[in-house]
Amino acid sequence: MDETLPRMTNLFLQLGLDASEQGIAQFIRHHQLPCETGIGEAAYWNEGQRQFLREKIDSDGVWAIVVDQLNESLHEDATKASTTPAP
Repeated sequence: MDETLPRMTNLFLQLGLDASEQGIAQFIRHHQLPCETGIGEAAYWNEGQRQFLREKIDSDGVWAIVVDQLNESLHEDATKASTTPAP
């Protein structure tokens, strides 16, 4: 049984990414997704990362919350753009 606490740093470690505060912020800043692209569909994941993310979302377990937080962060720019009124 996996006893790893579901936190953003541990999610990044599970994905094989830089789990430092700066590394997480930089990843999110440079990997923004359009509204119509789900986190599991992003082109920058390898197949193992994609499968891990999809499994965690589909399981609706404790990791789903952290994956959803990452998903929201990766869509932040697109969400802001779609809710900001045109000048």
